[in-house]
Amino acid sequence: MNSNHGIIATGGSQVVGNAVASGRNAKADVRDSGLVQSGEVRQRTPQEIGDLLGRLIDELGRSGHPERADLIEAAQDARDELGSVAPRVGKLKLFSRALVDAVPGVTAMASLAATIEEAIHRL
Repeated sequence: MNSNHGIIATGGSQVVGNAVASGRNAKADVRDSGLVQSGEVRQRTPQEIGDLLGRLIDELGRSGHPERADLIEAAQDARDELGSVAPRVGKLKLFSRALVDAVPGVTAMASLAATIEEAIHRL
């Protein structure tokens, strides 16, 4: 299979993100900015989510997003919450939902925000 750095679909019938695969033993993978989504999603560790938040903070810092200062502050707060002894998952879920709603027009950040939201919901 050739890599096209976009939607890759092989094998039965499965939908992942914006990829659809159909046929026997289907498998759908979505590659974007180095992140891979697959039907077999594993739970990320708080450290990995913190690393994703760090990447988001960097992306926001380089962006022209009108609310970037507030989003950076919120992402830093979420990263701090993840590092606490007993992270409040409810607070993190609220952050992740607000983040996804705030960055719909910026593809790379929206994809990263969706990945962070999914990872937080699996905590």
